[in-house]
Amino acid sequence: MKWQDRQGSGNIEDRRGARMGGVGLPLGGGIGGIVLILAISFLTGTNPLDLIGGLSAPVEDTGTIGPPPADDPQAKFISVVLGDTEDTWREVFSSAGEAYVPPTLVLFSDATQSACGLGQSAMGPFYCPEDQKVYLDVSFFRDLDTRFGAPGDFAQAYVVAHEVGHHVQTLLGVSGKVRQARERASEAQANALSVRMELRADCYAGVWGSHAARNGLLETGDVEEGLTAAAAIGDDRLQQQSRGRVVPESFTHGSSADRVQWFRRGLEAGRVNACDTFAGI
Repeated sequence: MKWQDRQGSGNIEDRRGARMGGVGLPLGGGIGGIVLILAISFLTGTNPLDLIGGLSAPVEDTGTIGPPPADDPQAKFISVVLGDTEDTWREVFSSAGEAYVPPTLVLFSDATQSACGLGQSAMGPFYCPEDQKVYLDVSFFRDLDTRFGAPGDFAQAYVVAHEVGHHVQTLLGVSGKVRQARERASEAQANALSVRMELRADCYAGVWGSHAARNGLLETGDVEEGLTAAAAIGDDRLQQQSRGRVVPESFTHGSSADRVQWFRRGLEAGRVNACDTFAGI
């Protein structure tokens, strides 16, 4: 990708130096947890009720939170990709007479608080509609390369654009409708709705990729990197790697073939109306 010397987004919050404080003891441990609380109370002279109030989610030290360093090439790359998604979606929304409000992208290490709960690296990148922020531990990019076999800068850009695609769904009201539908659905039906949401975000990532290509951001081989990444994180491939078998009814993101199909559709069409994964339901 031709991302060097391009203007990046200012909507990045760097929490990689922040610490998670608090005791962080689980309250769901039954009698053992109560005994531990009483023991701490006895040793410290603290009211047990005060301890219980402080044993909820760990608290993040925000003293080191701020913009990423200017000399951090990984953060610079992410900011350029994020900035280009902002240009794309601002144009798309403007053509429909709407204003695009971009998300904030949070860089973190290991774990961080979000309005949707505690975010951890093991979860992979995620979007929280409650605070309209994308959360990313850049160690996922190393996994994408070494564990999933999907190297390249456009593979990483696809991941960012996919999460921004979830933000677009929130702004368009799609996320809220699907959330309500999932609350009334069976587990299998809820999973199927989740898959359609994820595939739509893949398609929106493709819409961004189409605009990026027209704007001269892409180089030869970039599209193939993105398609490889989409295939690498399909539910069937991940389940085969982790479980040794595939259970389609438990899919939440879509098969490799489906993810490639919808990402490619967005790339080729470059239009939001090509991304209706809910058609026919």
